[in-house]
Amino acid sequence: MNPLLAAAVFPALALIFYVYKQDRIEKEPWGLLFKLMFWGAVTVIPAALIEAAGDAIIGYFYEAESTQFLLISCFAVIGLAEEGLKYFVFHKKVWNSPEFNYRFDAIVFAVCISLGFAMLENILYVFEGGFQTAVIRAFTAIPAHAINAVFMGYYFGQAKLSQSMGEHQAEIIDKRLALLVPVVLHGFYDFCAMKQTEFFTVVFLIFVVVMDILAVSRIRRSSEHDMRV
Repeated sequence: MNPLLAAAVFPALALIFYVYKQDRIEKEPWGLLFKLMFWGAVTVIPAALIEAAGDAIIGYFYEAESTQFLLISCFAVIGLAEEGLKYFVFHKKVWNSPEFNYRFDAIVFAVCISLGFAMLENILYVFEGGFQTAVIRAFTAIPAHAINAVFMGYYFGQAKLSQSMGEHQAEIIDKRLALLVPVVLHGFYDFCAMKQTEFFTVVFLIFVVVMDILAVSRIRRSSEHDMRV
């Protein structure tokens, strides 16, 4: 395998395997997981188109790289487009799947979708920027996509549980959180990274470390307290 390609795909595959191993009760079929990774990768194309169009529109009103431009772009364009498309794939491909029968399954599914997206995106970045880019993104962008997916999956799992218990209002709220929380996390990550000031660099690094810890904790607690939905 091409060394650059290996460097681009290994971090995402390693994180998928880690989350897969935490599924203690009933492992999901790899055929389904590979399909979700594929559909996650497919969303890179519409996400790129939406982001290009969105930034072009914002550019009519605000100067590029201004705080206003970055805020709208990071949260309402990039975050919403990428996490919204992952949300759509999840709801379309696995929400009604018979394989979605335990709460933790949602985290596994969401991580596969999100890291399918991240893997293809990373290949494009790494082949342009080289090994240095691969190393930096292995500790920042790839885990960030996984973190967003963990929270999306957690709330989708809660929504499925609410549905099974006939709690329609709670299901609606959890589904909204399955989109809103990843969008906010994604937008904040991108905004801090793009501001490129000393202050926001420090905030960015703290945010990455804290969210890594919270995501691992959420995975472990969700795995330990898994239940049928």
